[in-house]
Amino acid sequence: MLSHLLRTPLAFALVLGVLVFVHEFGHYLAARWRGVHVDVFSIGFGRPLLRWHDKVGTEWRLCALPLGGYVKPHGFEGPEEADPQTQAGWIPGRTFHDKPVGSRAIVILAGPVFNFLLAIILFWGLFAAFGKPSNIPAATVAPVVGELVGGAPAARAGVEPHDRILSVAGVPTPTIGAVQKQVVAAAGRHITLGIERGGRQLDLPVTVGDSGGHHGVIGVMFAAPPARPLGPARALGAAVRECWTVTVQIFSGIGQMLTGQQSVDQLGGPLRIAQLSGQVSELGAASLISFIALLSINLGLINLFPVPVLDGGRLVFYAIEAIRGRPVSRRVQEYGFRAGFALIACLFLFVTFNDLSHLGLFAWVRTFVG
Repeated sequence: MLSHLLRTPLAFALVLGVLVFVHEFGHYLAARWRGVHVDVFSIGFGRPLLRWHDKVGTEWRLCALPLGGYVKPHGFEGPEEADPQTQAGWIPGRTFHDKPVGSRAIVILAGPVFNFLLAIILFWGLFAAFGKPSNIPAATVAPVVGELVGGAPAARAGVEPHDRILSVAGVPTPTIGAVQKQVVAAAGRHITLGIERGGRQLDLPVTVGDSGGHHGVIGVMFAAPPARPLGPARALGAAVRECWTVTVQIFSGIGQMLTGQQSVDQLGGPLRIAQLSGQVSELGAASLISFIALLSINLGLINLFPVPVLDGGRLVFYAIEAIRGRPVSRRVQEYGFRAGFALIACLFLFVTFNDLSHLGLFAWVRTFVG
């Protein structure tokens, strides 16, 4: 029981720690490459639990609140923002603000680039070790249970690996696609799963999870056709293509949300990531590695959005500076950062509301009050 309770926070800390470290390490290496001293490299925010200085003078921190991290290049603020005491401590030739616009852009761009590189490396290792999952459509594959998410509806109902799902709520389901369709339609309902186990047919009552009324969830991973490990070159090519495919799917999903074809209830934040981290960790190391790769692509893309405060917003300012030959005015940048911060804050509140809804908090409150 204790191990189950600890699995989710530990898996979340591992997933977020890897993603943040790689992203910030990209900024760090690029800064060192472009001759910028790095004052601080922090994983997490708040009070430092551990801190030490390396041989070049960078302070490394591990902080109490593991919800992100940052790298502070030396002289990141310009002379108009820094007080005289701060300016007196600047190392000539090693400050961020004194570097050409191209060097500053490289330092900022390196974080998202490293997220994409991490995803490619992880997919490369998975495909080389285990092979690439088959692209056979779900509409043609028999619904044989491969793995179960511990504590999910199917596991509580008594479904076991190697069971074949014959029907959902009395509707025959010859393929994985048919199971998925019927389970989504039964979200939040008490139904019966018809399964075949060792030549016997059983009917198991199950309550389908209701994620905001949009997704049926029973916690089943279907057995995939066996995959063969790929050679190093083929695995690398498949990893790059997989990264590109996921990127296209993310943009497609965003477009569908903006046009109303998909519900924005699907957007999730830290709580959803923590929940999924715990569930995916139960499925084994390969599933967790694949999950980290997918999140790394998401993190890289989000940081490239042209929103001030994010890396993409700074890159927009640098692009304007390169075209005009002089920086964007401090006033414009300040207003841009304020607007960007407000947008990110609103988005954070929205996805947190979604997360709490999916976790059932508001349904519980309604039931309690009622």
